[in-house]
Amino acid sequence: MTQETGYLAAEGFEAQLAEELGADAVAHGRLFLAPGPARPAAWAINTWYGPQRIQIASIAEGAKALRAIQRNWALYSFVKHRRATLIQDRLPSVSAKPLVFPAEAPTAPLGSWTLLDEATLLASARCSSPFPNGEVRFVEDKAGPPNRAYLKLWETLTLARKWPKPGERCLDLGASPGGWTWVLAKLEARVVAVDKAPIDREIAAMAGVEERRMSAFALEPAEVGPVDWLFSDVVCYPERLYRLVERWLASGRVRNYVCTIKFQGETDHATARKFAEIPGSRVMHLHHNKHELTWLKLEDAR
Repeated sequence: MTQETGYLAAEGFEAQLAEELGADAVAHGRLFLAPGPARPAAWAINTWYGPQRIQIASIAEGAKALRAIQRNWALYSFVKHRRATLIQDRLPSVSAKPLVFPAEAPTAPLGSWTLLDEATLLASARCSSPFPNGEVRFVEDKAGPPNRAYLKLWETLTLARKWPKPGERCLDLGASPGGWTWVLAKLEARVVAVDKAPIDREIAAMAGVEERRMSAFALEPAEVGPVDWLFSDVVCYPERLYRLVERWLASGRVRNYVCTIKFQGETDHATARKFAEIPGSRVMHLHHNKHELTWLKLEDAR
């Protein structure tokens, strides 16, 4: 049997994943199946390793086949929705309770499955994400942060299983209006918030926050000194962000990086690959990302 791998796109980003994977990937809704072992796919919100096709004659037979492999399964449904739901209902329930950040990501194995047609079940016991269909959900804070950008930072740090410790020094480039600075200050980190525009006054007044009104691109590493974390949610073309990151990497003054690669117009896959090629890096599309990717380079996670 030919080996294949499944790649699941976030809703609305199927085109980006299809472009990244190439012509040999076959779409089943948001799920793309491509021959061979897993390949780098930044736009896949969840990767299905070694999925197997199982022929079933009934709902009971489908549920029995999945239970025989392992306990925990998440359904991705794109056809035969009622039949798929009835199979899932016969499986042990998987908690989808929203996380209260900061919280550890689940560690229990979580498989993914779908129906390709009425008689064919596709199941992968091992996936890249510990969350159903790669969708990380939180108990949201609707009062503290000035916008919803904080959610993608929560998601990044949860997936990385690492976040700033109290007292660690963080640089937040492109900080306005202050959502990421708010996250970091709530973790009791010390934050240098850099932006030509002001951050929210209440966030600027939080303990440990220092505001610098200037362009993130004009700031020289020598002006800041060593930092434990560099964060960037700057709106700029990917190539310009890449040059900024190169400068900070060359300085040797930063231990951990988390940056949003934002695309304006066409997706710049070439520059995204350049970020991915930086040693020790990871590029991924988050559940809370828009037309953007998240690049991170961390020291060993906890």
